[in-house]
Amino acid sequence: MEISTLATYHCLAFVWYFFVTYSITHVRTEERPSEVFLYGGQWKYLTVLNLVLQAVFYGVSFLADALRLIKKLRCAKCVISSRDLLFTVLAFPVSTFVCLSFWTLYTYNRELVYPKSLDGVIPLWLNHAMHTAVLPFAVLEILATPHRYPAKKKGLILLGFVAFLYISWVLWIYSVTGEWVYPLFALFRPAGLAAFFTCSLAIIISFYNFGEFLNRMIWGQSKFWF
Repeated sequence: MEISTLATYHCLAFVWYFFVTYSITHVRTEERPSEVFLYGGQWKYLTVLNLVLQAVFYGVSFLADALRLIKKLRCAKCVISSRDLLFTVLAFPVSTFVCLSFWTLYTYNRELVYPKSLDGVIPLWLNHAMHTAVLPFAVLEILATPHRYPAKKKGLILLGFVAFLYISWVLWIYSVTGEWVYPLFALFRPAGLAAFFTCSLAIIISFYNFGEFLNRMIWGQSKFWF
């Protein structure tokens, strides 16, 4: 894909994610179900944090494209390294996990992850923007441009550290409020919850590996733009 075309795509993707993030964070207070938006607000939900992550990633990607267009290659190389680390370690595995885990649990019992009371607050298009569109965007990014993956150990340590931070945030919210971020967690005893978090981490690591596999199959080992 030509750099100018890629820059246009990344700019539009950034604007889209900024708009979606703005939309979900500006749900009118009086319309919010009391059992949903308590301590931590929307920032306790992985879905919303993922929207911010995607906006940051596409913003960095657009900056890298712009630097390449104006021939600032030394700066572009540094920004591209940051872009690739963001995408490979976080943006692709997290967006894949959000989409597939949400719709799996929603199909099983929506009250565990997305109570019906939210239907009157969050429009259908916004629900799909947060939980469905994130996966096609991630796959399209792999098809659009190659990304350099870090050493496997480094990538998995970074991914595991971010997962640990989010789990710690979830547990902190429970310790303060006595309520779980997702009703699903209330079904488990401590050992079961630990097993659930472990399995979730294993799944997101498999998505990391799958992204690396797709990137290698499409672009090979050596085609990278600097």
